[in-house]
Amino acid sequence: MQDNWKTKATIFLSSQILSLFGSSVVSYAVVWYITLKTGSASLMTVSILASFLPQIVISLFAGVWADRYNRKLLIISSDLLTGVSTLVLAIYFLMGHESITLIFIISAIRSVGSGIQTPAVGAILPQIVPMEKITRINGINSALTSVMMLLSPAVAGIFFATLGFGYTLLLDVVTAALAVGILSFLKVRTYHRKVKEGDESLKVGTISELKAGLSYTRNNKLISRILIFYAIFFFMVSPAAFLTPIMIARSFGTEVWRLTANEMFWTAGAIFGGIIVAWLGEFSNKIRILAISTISFGITFILLGLSTNFIFYLCVMFASGIFLPFFSTAETVLILENVEEHMLGRVYSIVQIIISAVMPLGMLLFGPLGDVISIENILIGTGLCILLLTPFIWRTKVEVVAQVTSDSTVLK
Repeated sequence: MQDNWKTKATIFLSSQILSLFGSSVVSYAVVWYITLKTGSASLMTVSILASFLPQIVISLFAGVWADRYNRKLLIISSDLLTGVSTLVLAIYFLMGHESITLIFIISAIRSVGSGIQTPAVGAILPQIVPMEKITRINGINSALTSVMMLLSPAVAGIFFATLGFGYTLLLDVVTAALAVGILSFLKVRTYHRKVKEGDESLKVGTISELKAGLSYTRNNKLISRILIFYAIFFFMVSPAAFLTPIMIARSFGTEVWRLTANEMFWTAGAIFGGIIVAWLGEFSNKIRILAISTISFGITFILLGLSTNFIFYLCVMFASGIFLPFFSTAETVLILENVEEHMLGRVYSIVQIIISAVMPLGMLLFGPLGDVISIENILIGTGLCILLLTPFIWRTKVEVVAQVTSDSTVLK
């Protein structure tokens, strides 16, 4: 792996960035379609539920599959599932039909594909990249991903405004096919679990392996604390993630370019942050990075709620996006360094389950609430709650030091 890991990483990242680009285009198209057709925060909530809840169910098993089966084939299968389902939706709309209900159904199917793909993507990285290069690769990936995320709302906006919803969906079909084609060239070493004498772990069923993963996560103090933090954090993030298009339409205007600019400034900030992470190459204190990023998100969400000028709003969006690569890279490396390889799929699936569960739960509260009070006030309130959450993750600094120094088996 030391000799050709750069080639493998290039193939893998290229495939995943293309896949993400197409998925991002569809996400923007769906959000904009619902926003401009209905302007309803409640229907937006239903859309979010359809996009997340199936992930929760499938992720219960996807983590076990990622630890048991060929991770590359799992990723390819999930890309094919999302591509084909999106093609069905595109054809329906191109034939002149319109159905928000069908959008919800296809979103649910795509959610299943995402639920299968995410644990496999997270777990396959150590099979491709040396551990000492993980932080730098994550920084590069964040920057490249953000470039695609910067382009995707612009491309989606052009297609959506000129050709309509159906043709916009076809972009995802093309990128899914390209992603599968590129990933097929990746040669990944087969991961074999280390079987101790008398170990029957390879013979147990999926449910038993799922229980083993839950037990492993619960007993790892660092990971379990991070997951508790994630549950609260992403619950509070949901309004900023999903209700800002509604806020823009209500407070600044319904022009598509405003919705496009909203996403582009966020991702431009993420590009800048990703470049910084790749340049740094390593974080000496990952918990501190998580805490600082959390503080920054809290402050910027409050400022978004206080914005009365669209240019100021976009500047705050840019500033908020800068901290996304810091946050995601610190979390990713913490998991990779503190979880045994044969458990990575299951741990990543639990992370995905938490995010997939709490963000829709947040929307169940904040979505209908957004039809009663201003979304600006919701952003201010959740921003304050995120600031209050910061000491919880900051205190983990002492516990990590104690755990690493007292138990040499924690780090691989």
